[in-house]
Amino acid sequence: MKKVYLKKGKEESIKRFHPWVFSGAIQGMDEHIEEGETVDVIASDGNFLGRGHYQIGSIAVRLLCFTDEPIDADFWNKRLSAALKMRQAMGIADNPHNNTYRLVHGEGDNLPGLVIDCYGETAVIQAHSIGMHVCREQIVKELVNVMGNRIANVYYKSETTLPFKADIEQENMFLYGGTNDTVSVENGLKFRVDYLRGQKTGFFVDQRENRALLEQLSHGKKVLNMFCYTGGFSVYAMRGGAELVHSVDSSPRAIELTNDNIKLNFGDDARHEAVCEDAFKYLDRAGDNYDIIILDPPAFAKHRAALHNALKGYTRLNMRAMKKIKKGGIIFTFSCSQVVTKENFRNAVFTAAAQAGRNVRILHQLHQPADHPINIYHPEGEYLKGLVLYVE
Repeated sequence: MKKVYLKKGKEESIKRFHPWVFSGAIQGMDEHIEEGETVDVIASDGNFLGRGHYQIGSIAVRLLCFTDEPIDADFWNKRLSAALKMRQAMGIADNPHNNTYRLVHGEGDNLPGLVIDCYGETAVIQAHSIGMHVCREQIVKELVNVMGNRIANVYYKSETTLPFKADIEQENMFLYGGTNDTVSVENGLKFRVDYLRGQKTGFFVDQRENRALLEQLSHGKKVLNMFCYTGGFSVYAMRGGAELVHSVDSSPRAIELTNDNIKLNFGDDARHEAVCEDAFKYLDRAGDNYDIIILDPPAFAKHRAALHNALKGYTRLNMRAMKKIKKGGIIFTFSCSQVVTKENFRNAVFTAAAQAGRNVRILHQLHQPADHPINIYHPEGEYLKGLVLYVE
């Protein structure tokens, strides 16, 4: 096993079980380490610290374990089995009303760089590290063993998630089975999942519980769903008895998916209308007749250098929604940017309220669901922040 050696004093975070080794902490390494290769991380005093995947970049090693154990079929089987067991304990997996969930959430499941989402009988895998890409065939084999008859297909979708510096030409493809059935069920509602061309693995699984909360508040309300993507919030609002639901997205494909999902569940229901338009432009021309507005934009900041501009964007978006919403209305507002902290986001929304001149109260503080667990040693895994606001 080739080795990576740390500078003196740089082992403390690893001793606290943080799974990342940053490039600046490395004193040296053995020759000819290939990107994606499994390496041992060694402290300055020569002691073994952990074993993980090496990669060129700021995060140089993603640690898979802190003990001297082989990264083999048994390792993958145990980690995947533990992930499934936790979802079963939470009532998320093997639920007759819900076959849509995240099975593996990277560091949250002690498998950094790996995401697996389940949509009915299809599992979609994304590798966010070269190491997981290198191990994909073994991971798929053990995934099939662990899941048994729960899945019949495994689709590998890492074309856009592998580090751009890596010299890899990756095509999305089925690594096991193959199907044209893209309909899955979430809390009894049907959704067409575009895992072939869609964002992430094809659906935003992380908003399941927040969509259910919206459903409870939607009866008789006029609802505006901004950045609707596949229309998840819109479908829940419709089932909740909304008077009308308007879905807005700048992507024609997103509007097509939203309309498909509305039709899957409600047929040709005149309460719903989808609009393909820029969110800011739509808000500028919108009236003040909405009772509920959902703001779930894509990540405004994917790296720390973009944080300042992202916070300005969140402030501008929330301010416009606050100016437009009815008196006594409710806003669901989110940030999915990992570099935006809860405090950053709340300050941006606070500034928006002040600029809008509205009296605003926080009703709920929202976050990612249990199938997107946060490793207590890796607080960076808490990426989804949300607020439900009452605007007077």
